[in-house]
Amino acid sequence: MDDLNQINMSRREVLIVSALSAGVAALPSTAVANSGLQSELHTPTNAKTSLVVNQKRYDIDLDTRTTLLDVLRDHLHLTGTKKGCDHGQCGACTVIVDGRRINSCLTLAVMNDGANVTTIEGLGTPDKLHPMQQAFVKHDGYQCGYCTPGQICSAVAVLDEIQQGKPSHVTANLTEKPLLSVDEIRERMSGNICRCGAYSNIIDAITEVAGGKV
Repeated sequence: MDDLNQINMSRREVLIVSALSAGVAALPSTAVANSGLQSELHTPTNAKTSLVVNQKRYDIDLDTRTTLLDVLRDHLHLTGTKKGCDHGQCGACTVIVDGRRINSCLTLAVMNDGANVTTIEGLGTPDKLHPMQQAFVKHDGYQCGYCTPGQICSAVAVLDEIQQGKPSHVTANLTEKPLLSVDEIRERMSGNICRCGAYSNIIDAITEVAGGKV
């Protein structure tokens, strides 16, 4: 208590010290590290990760913070999968993992160790297009084409979901297999954004691959 009584600070000095303390606390971790205020930096951790991508196995030593999207693009050079918003909102990075479509920007590669991954390159080639790819070309289901790989991967998975009887938000009767309808397709494809607005053409392409049953 005696020590506290010996502290002689003006109100102005107290405010300055408080402001400086709050400013340091609000600094990004990188700024704190560069300023010398952080005594110890966290060292990145690597891990061996195995992925089967388009039926080919890859064993990679990865920083555990690496997303599946960055592995596909930067490590395996499969650049068909696009980086759009990098927040899981646009769907440009959609790939199929173990039969289920996911946003590859939102999952770490190490979380998918041993998984089977299918990208747009694995669906078809220029010489042998997947039926969904053919339909997108026929119905002009793209304009700039940036979102198209994610749209096609998602569309292929959407038809599989309906075939397997998985309901969506618009499925009316949860005790029965979902109907293959335009509403079902639109709802399930809503996570894939086309900034060019080719939505009606995309629906036409998916409908044709589904057999015109919507």
